[in-house]
Amino acid sequence: QVQLVESGGGLVQPGGSLRLSCAASGSIFSLFIMSWHRQAPGKQRELVATITPGSSTTYADSVKGRFTISRDHMKHTVYLEMNSLRPEDTAVYYCRAQTFDDYRYDREGYWGQGTQVTVSS
Repeated sequence: QVQLVESGGGLVQPGGSLRLSCAASGSIFSLFIMSWHRQAPGKQRELVATITPGSSTTYADSVKGRFTISRDHMKHTVYLEMNSLRPEDTAVYYCRAQTFDDYRYDREGYWGQGTQVTVSS
């Protein structure tokens, strides 16, 4: 079992920055593929960024060059640094943990409870 707790969301003006954190507990953090997803009102949940145990990263086209995902194995935490925020980035952001088998077979893995990010002037 893995427990994920997100933090760092809030209200920010367009062009501003936020850093989200996701603290993991309950299992071997270093073995998990970690990812951030978001869901805006009335829209489907979408993948934002992924980081492997070896810290290889991938990003959605909509956030490339603005967002950075990273992980700290000692702190069992994954981060999402968000810069140049836009109103369309407004969403609930969720952290997800998957084993390699979860990822390969598209199984759910573990989800956090989400943190709200609102970009508005």
